[in-house]
Amino acid sequence: MTASLAFLASPRPEAKAAKSRLENLYGHAPIEEADVIVALGGDGLMLDALHMSIRTGARVYGMNFGSVGFLMNEFREDGLPQRIAEAERARIHPLRAFGEDIHCKPFEALAINEVSLLRETRQTAKIKITIDGKSRMSELQADGILVATPAGSTAYNLSAHGPILPLTSTVLALTPISAFRPRRWRGALLPRNVRVGFEIVEPSLRPVSAVADNQEFREVARVDVVEAHDVTLTMLFDPGRDLAERILVEQFEN
Repeated sequence: MTASLAFLASPRPEAKAAKSRLENLYGHAPIEEADVIVALGGDGLMLDALHMSIRTGARVYGMNFGSVGFLMNEFREDGLPQRIAEAERARIHPLRAFGEDIHCKPFEALAINEVSLLRETRQTAKIKITIDGKSRMSELQADGILVATPAGSTAYNLSAHGPILPLTSTVLALTPISAFRPRRWRGALLPRNVRVGFEIVEPSLRPVSAVADNQEFREVARVDVVEAHDVTLTMLFDPGRDLAERILVEQFEN
């Protein structure tokens, strides 16, 4: 039985035009009813599609119309149902971030790539770090810090000089962003089942935002991050170009 497809396009005119042609070729199901969401864009659109799939359980197959497209397959119009049927599956768990701001207002969000804490002003952020409730760093002075999944390790984490993690690894990357003190600290690799806690030192004087993929929460006081084992997302990749292979290739490219 052929999977029902929903097409999602970035704002680029060429992506919108391709969406129209593909819908004429293969039909178009509502996203809420589709077996597969076909994302036409870059990695940002792939993240949007994956967040949509949290609600529906759909698999996500991306085709590149963006500038990077690390998570995307090559764009081709022909044979799409067969490509999807033969695609290799990568199953991932997002991160769950929860905490409260300086006004005691709680927040919670899921992040597929990373959870980042970022200074809001010119002043350096000061952040206490705990792992499973035990203090591991009493005060990090930096522009910020992030926790990245293996799937997200080649995104912001890599730009911040964090490690690339194979998709099958059982660790998360804890990576500082422009650390001032301790100056030589480069972060840590953490088991995926830990609870990472961040407490903002002087949160009113040195405000910090928490960002879970594309959701931002301002003036946070504390943030906890855990892997959401209860949520499983499925990405589809053409044979020989799955995410594990892409992560391996990335480590040998300039």
